[in-house]
Amino acid sequence: MDSENRMAVRPVLIPLALALLAARCAGPHPTAVQQPFAQGPHFLRWAGNSPPQFGAADAFSGEGGTGVLLLGGPGGLSLNQYTATFWAVRGQPRSAQINYLSITGDTSAPFLRLAIADPTYVPGRGDLAPGDSVLITVTIDTVKIGVSLEPTGLLFGDPAQLQIWYGGAGGDLNGDGVVYQPDAHIETQLLGLWYREGATSQWTQISASQSLSDKSFISGLQHFSEYALSW
Repeated sequence: MDSENRMAVRPVLIPLALALLAARCAGPHPTAVQQPFAQGPHFLRWAGNSPPQFGAADAFSGEGGTGVLLLGGPGGLSLNQYTATFWAVRGQPRSAQINYLSITGDTSAPFLRLAIADPTYVPGRGDLAPGDSVLITVTIDTVKIGVSLEPTGLLFGDPAQLQIWYGGAGGDLNGDGVVYQPDAHIETQLLGLWYREGATSQWTQISASQSLSDKSFISGLQHFSEYALSW
């Protein structure tokens, strides 16, 4: 290419390069809402300076209450402060619901419902035959809105159904001193159900269906671990 042709091409290339650079600068940037994903989950926390008072209901027997200790029904459900236990039987439906009292103590709302019909394998014990039972333990987290379900690693044939309500979350949702107002964008696109296998494991978001009307998530569990609501 002779010098005259090179001079003709250069004026064309320079505007093109500037246009490409401007397009890159105008591209999408991370927003303040998206940033927490790079920092790990931000957990929803209970409202107030202390955890609410909880009550348990045995959905199998239809009995319930709000005391520190509750026993009743074939499921043998009990709630002692922040730990609930009941027996799950392979081939028989068992379910439990835990409610909480409002800060004022005059209203009750659901926090957790767990339904189990087909536990198949218990770590350290082996396979369960139809009619065999396993003791289920639900431990409520008193800081963030979450629970630990044991025995850890318990497996199911038909998934267990876990539903967690987050209506009791405080305005400062992650404890950083910033009070958030209800935001449909955050609720529909960022908030989710997360789990981890142990205290040293990483948190991972799992598939769950959200109901905005009653502020809850429901998920089918193939095994037990620790669960919490976060964005």
